[in-house]
Amino acid sequence: MKPKNLLKILLTFLFVFATTQSFAKTIKWSMQGDSLTLDPHAQNEGPTTQVSRQVYEALVTRGLDMSIGPQLATKWKAVDPNTWYFFLRDDVEFSNGQKMTSEDVVFSILRAKQPTSDFKEYISTISSVKAIDDYTVQIKTSKPNPILLNQLSNIFVMSKQWSTDNFAIVPQNWDAGQETFSATNAMGTGPFKITLREPNTKTVFKKNGKWWGNVEHNITEIQLLPIKNAATRVAALLSGEIDIVTDAPVQDLARISSSAGHKVESTPQMRTIFLGMDQAADKLRTGNTGDNPFKKKAVRQALYQAIDIEAIKKKVMRGLSEPAGIITFPGVTGYTKALDKRLPYDVDAAKKLLADAGYPNGFEVELRCPNDRYVNDEAICTAVVGMLGKIGVKVNLFAQTKSKHFKELKDNQGDFYMLGWGVPTLDSHYVFHYLYETDASWNKVNFSDADVDAAIRVMEGEVDLDKRNAAIANAWKIVRDNIAYLPLHHQVISWASKTNVDVPIRPNNEPLFRFSKVN
Repeated sequence: MKPKNLLKILLTFLFVFATTQSFAKTIKWSMQGDSLTLDPHAQNEGPTTQVSRQVYEALVTRGLDMSIGPQLATKWKAVDPNTWYFFLRDDVEFSNGQKMTSEDVVFSILRAKQPTSDFKEYISTISSVKAIDDYTVQIKTSKPNPILLNQLSNIFVMSKQWSTDNFAIVPQNWDAGQETFSATNAMGTGPFKITLREPNTKTVFKKNGKWWGNVEHNITEIQLLPIKNAATRVAALLSGEIDIVTDAPVQDLARISSSAGHKVESTPQMRTIFLGMDQAADKLRTGNTGDNPFKKKAVRQALYQAIDIEAIKKKVMRGLSEPAGIITFPGVTGYTKALDKRLPYDVDAAKKLLADAGYPNGFEVELRCPNDRYVNDEAICTAVVGMLGKIGVKVNLFAQTKSKHFKELKDNQGDFYMLGWGVPTLDSHYVFHYLYETDASWNKVNFSDADVDAAIRVMEGEVDLDKRNAAIANAWKIVRDNIAYLPLHHQVISWASKTNVDVPIRPNNEPLFRFSKVN
């Protein structure tokens, strides 16, 4: 080969390489915990949904402003109170090139209703779903459902063929520790596709060249790199190893902000942090009294009034929290500010309540907490341990990773535990249906009240908003007075990133990388 031709080839190669590098935009994303699974119907958990939403899509979705809009469906209509038609895009392909049709939507909704699905409560009113033609889906509900669109925004559509070929027709039984193909692989219609999955270590997303949508981002790759330790996570951000952290520790925000190459954004989150107490067991699993003190409202109230939430806000949360009186946040349909007021912090009153209930010397119990899920979760629990000690309640803290915490909680292993609850539907029904309804999947306090159950039925089927809101308000008053849970605070989230990384922060703590840029 002539030297001149060789030089041309080398120059061409260098130009192509340099051009490719200049357009290759990678975001390295970190948070303290990983997605629990890639199966989009197996676990209704925040970080899990964050990962799913980059890859999978729903009939409708919430935009940056949190309003509901079209996604896989372009339009919809209710032909009667119980019958809906959804009209699908005809240009959607899964990332493997397979066309998406009504059959995939029908399959996915029925899959999400299976017993192993953690989303079955979302769509419990759906009585039937069928394909009218390739791009029209009929959904029937057992009663008029005023929040059906809110619920469907979180039911992701999978390929029926891909699921069948890979023995993933039903959701992974995450609670039982089942391993399936859909738990470690994903194939959706979204703007990104997963090309590498190493749980708790690294997940790689690549731009999906077959995505039907208008590409507004300039990202070619996302690397999710979970880092459990807060100090290590911040060090990785400040050193440039990480581009964005979506759960920046409150104690490090000032230090990050002072870095010329970094920025911090904070916003109230759609999530409330609280403590639950099993009120059904005849005796505590970890107690020393031979009975169950949590069955008595006076005991639950004593614990409530022994918690100095303002001290937690100031010292643990560095001011970035809002004390809560009910376990849902402002902005949710049915939220009432008057009910969102806490009982007063009063150690003497708490001691008297305990004595009157028959526990003048307190009692012993274990408090189970995650240490990689919520903002300063273990630190909050540590503070609560000290506060309850002042009224004679000896609390032994057991903190562990969220995957074990949630699995053991679902397996009824907790007397006393921390939980946080977001409200992706932005409606109180979601809180009641999962946390207060008799025998609901996350009702591990074993609360049961006939009037509340009746109110939940009204929330599901009443289209008269005045009647519906009245039922919600009454239900909130009942559960607040019962003190089935100990509300702590509405969480505030902080994202920290390099200044050249633009990922819009959202109150549901979900990054939408399809709207993001690296400058």
